[in-house]
Amino acid sequence: MIRILGIQLSLHPLFVLIMLLSVITGQFLELLTLFTIVFIHEMGHVIAALLNGVTVKSVQLLPFGGVAVIEDHGRLTAGREITIALAGPLQNGIMIVMALLLQHAGGGNSAFLAYFIQANAIIALFNLLPVLPLDGGKILQAALSMLVPYYYTLLWSGRVSITASVLVICYALLPLMTGGGLRLNLLMIGAFLLYSNVTDQRNLPYRFVAFLMNREAAYERHLRSGSAARPIVAFSAKPLDDILRLFKRNQYHFIYVMNDDKNVVAVVPEQRLISSYFGI
Repeated sequence: MIRILGIQLSLHPLFVLIMLLSVITGQFLELLTLFTIVFIHEMGHVIAALLNGVTVKSVQLLPFGGVAVIEDHGRLTAGREITIALAGPLQNGIMIVMALLLQHAGGGNSAFLAYFIQANAIIALFNLLPVLPLDGGKILQAALSMLVPYYYTLLWSGRVSITASVLVICYALLPLMTGGGLRLNLLMIGAFLLYSNVTDQRNLPYRFVAFLMNREAAYERHLRSGSAARPIVAFSAKPLDDILRLFKRNQYHFIYVMNDDKNVVAVVPEQRLISSYFGI
């Protein structure tokens, strides 16, 4: 493990396994190139996060990208999350353009440049797949959170990603049904995606509680922008949990409480519901 800009950087066991295999098969140069590409990809995320005022605690490198642990304290809006997620594939795009210019100028080794361009393209396109925890999954989740209540965004994006992970594993195992060879790389990737998404789903209640605890940032943005509060209409008998699960990420809410005669009996700001939920 090393530290860069105070951020802990480590290799995922999957990367270590591939590194050992590359030494055995004599493909260490290709692996070193892959490591450099993935490192630059992740540094794109890190720099974008830091520029957006988000604390990055650690980054773990994988053969196709990385996993960053961040601490945003409610500052991470959907727009900022999309910007941070796009910053990684953007670095791959820049490296492809630079390699193409060098190739066009007749510089460098043509075979190596072709591999470098291909590796960047594969990593960028793979990371843009709409599956968590890949960049494309984060972009889709952030975009949905602007339209759908945050709790249900987490719930359904996780469920869809679990389904996609299982499909990747099934595709990797498919050749065994016809007497073919196992797609080992895809199997390892699918297993990693499945493990990450199952873990994420188990942590959903904690992530939602963290979202509620950081709602003060949404209130401050509402005051600064002077935007209208988004109303939530709920009957007085509706469970508090169900109302809180209707909160949207970039919106501030007033809750209009109705009685059985469908008359509004109270208008409650969201802070009061959150305070009641936490027993403050």
